[in-house]
Amino acid sequence: MTMNTKIESLATEPMAVTRVVVKVGSSTITNSDGSTDREYIAGLASQLSDQRAQGRSVILVSSGAVAAGMARLGQTGRPKTIPQKQAAAAVGQGLLMQTYAEAFAVHGITVAQVLLTRDDLRDRTRYLNARNTFAALLKAGVVPIVNENDTVAVEEIKFGDNDTLAALVASLAEADALLLLSDVSGLYDRDPSQFADAQLIPVVAKIDKATEQRAGSARSNVGTGGMTTKIQAAKICAGTGVHMTIADGRRENVVADALSGACGTLFLPRPERMGQRKRWIAYGVVPKGSITVNDGAKQRLIDEGKSLLPAGVTHISGHFRVGELVRLLDSQGHAFAQGFVNYANDDLFKIMGRRTADIHQLLGAKPSDEVVHRDNLVLNL
Repeated sequence: MTMNTKIESLATEPMAVTRVVVKVGSSTITNSDGSTDREYIAGLASQLSDQRAQGRSVILVSSGAVAAGMARLGQTGRPKTIPQKQAAAAVGQGLLMQTYAEAFAVHGITVAQVLLTRDDLRDRTRYLNARNTFAALLKAGVVPIVNENDTVAVEEIKFGDNDTLAALVASLAEADALLLLSDVSGLYDRDPSQFADAQLIPVVAKIDKATEQRAGSARSNVGTGGMTTKIQAAKICAGTGVHMTIADGRRENVVADALSGACGTLFLPRPERMGQRKRWIAYGVVPKGSITVNDGAKQRLIDEGKSLLPAGVTHISGHFRVGELVRLLDSQGHAFAQGFVNYANDDLFKIMGRRTADIHQLLGAKPSDEVVHRDNLVLNL
């Protein structure tokens, strides 16, 4: 068996899934006139009920609140300003949840609304609180229905799209699999809307530049995401041990088929699975700045598992305080790690390139030997 054959065979092997996150996009759950497709949601609830009957716990990440609000308000065209979007979301969120509650009630299942913003995952305490909430809901047999809190979200605290949100929720809840149900059947070797002979890629073992180029920048007319955001979600899943599949949400029995590898594109995770704290550092927190390091420092960080010392720093960008997250860049400007910094940017500027022994003389104190300690660092592998 060749390596390619071995990799492709993984697409047809059922995943060992005990917890699954399913994300459905706006374009999938809305009718052509922009209204919520209640029949589709009823069918989706039935599929997820079947998964629960097999002993799997389920979390649903659903777009569609803004679209539902627009339809109720008689608006056409997606809101162009944040206040307009927030108003539509405020109207639509309750309508959407009512539809889901009624659809799941047919199967004797209770649902719960969970609204999140970036700040809920950026702060460690709030991150753990969210994790505990999911655990409690699933233990009680409830299906959490998650969406970004569009009624309060502004650019600084937005996830940007529900593909990213779904990947972060899958990591937070320690799910085994994430299904992105969309208006596309998966990732193709080239744009199927332009090339009739485009071929679906069944399995992606590693996301490389060619994979990202295939994603393009297509966007849905209704939703905010495209294939590019799904690839970004796959990167998060790959680093957190989650299998991710992109599949056509309108395909009959799509949830069971995607979990069995019968449809869509499966993105394989890396063999090693990060601990929860490392996941939070890697994906939950937004970097405040960047630190460029020399080649020697990069080699010691990657190959020897060392901490970053002032001597290895060559350049600083951005304004950050002690304890905030920064990206680490190599001499070519490529981000290869991120971690929590022990010095504010002003103080780090004074000591960069210098020996640890010089810190006290330069600053009048030495809070730490390390700029970024290894325990607070995650490599972008």
